[in-house]
Amino acid sequence: MKLIPVRLGLQQRVLADYRAPFFDTLAEVCQGGLGLFAGQPRANEMVETKAVFRSVQFTEGQNFHLFSGALYVYWQKGLMRWLEQWQPEVLILETNPRNLCIFRAMRWMKSRRRPVVGWGLGAPPSQRWALGILRQAIRRRFISGYDALITYSHQGAEEYQRLGFPTERIFVAPNAVVPSPKHPMPQRPNPTPDFRPTVLFVGRLQKRKRVDLLLQACAALEDMIRPRLWVVGDGPVRQELEILAQNVYPEAEFLGARRGAELEAYLRAADLFVLPGTGGLALQQAMAYGLPVIAAEADGTQDDLVRPANGWRVQPGDLDGMINSLRTALSNISMLRRMGEESYRIVREEINLETMVEVFARAVRSVWSG
Repeated sequence: MKLIPVRLGLQQRVLADYRAPFFDTLAEVCQGGLGLFAGQPRANEMVETKAVFRSVQFTEGQNFHLFSGALYVYWQKGLMRWLEQWQPEVLILETNPRNLCIFRAMRWMKSRRRPVVGWGLGAPPSQRWALGILRQAIRRRFISGYDALITYSHQGAEEYQRLGFPTERIFVAPNAVVPSPKHPMPQRPNPTPDFRPTVLFVGRLQKRKRVDLLLQACAALEDMIRPRLWVVGDGPVRQELEILAQNVYPEAEFLGARRGAELEAYLRAADLFVLPGTGGLALQQAMAYGLPVIAAEADGTQDDLVRPANGWRVQPGDLDGMINSLRTALSNISMLRRMGEESYRIVREEINLETMVEVFARAVRSVWSG
């Protein structure tokens, strides 16, 4: 991969553990090094923040959270001091106007004639007409301060385009947490007369993951296609879900947290991966092991990952949609096998850490003039 001839700075609200491989890989292509600044999450966010780096120069700030809901904003103490110390030649900032320090950081860079790249999900329109017009006007002015934008999905890119940001300065870097798989596509056996498919969920057991919806959907299926259901993960609602499963779908097995080789064994043995709630990063891990997927639509990042050729997207909370998708998937195992092959191809060739780093490098090179 072509090196980036800059000293790069990158700011995040919080640092989640799953991002560490990406940041380390990006740091390895920065000739001047990568400095990373991030604060700590709020207590109720349950974000794991114990990342250990090989190549990144990490500085931890302090987040002060103000208000909540639509009025939520926050301040990152230490951001300006970090800029003075690290002296980035190009800075990547989140595209989040709720961070009150973003504007100061932008001005600091611009006063030194150094470019700023934004990184965000997009700018979805508000459902409220009057509020939507005001919010879009604020966003339009806010993103105009960036020299380029990086977003996770084509949906996000279209939202930035609608705000008038130049198309040629928008870069789509699909959200990736796994490298292109080095292992071959797992070979799954053809179904026998007594074959029973296995559905797998992997993730933290929180209400927003909607495992309850998955249990109810499995319970609504016809006996001939009712699957084994493996729930891998732990979390605050595990006991609640186990009680629900006893009443609704006793075939479900709660296997606790699994990592490494243990998790790999379940990924190889399953036939279908389902993510019924918010999230989505586990999808890529499942696809890397050749699993077709069913996922709830959330922030648009699933749109590029889950396609008709490798899975199904359902509306959040749509029980009937989940039942119908499961019924279609589990009624045709030969089709599932073909869709799993496409999942593997997507992660191997299109959406992986290497591709994500290359897009970031291209965005940085596009704004760097030396």
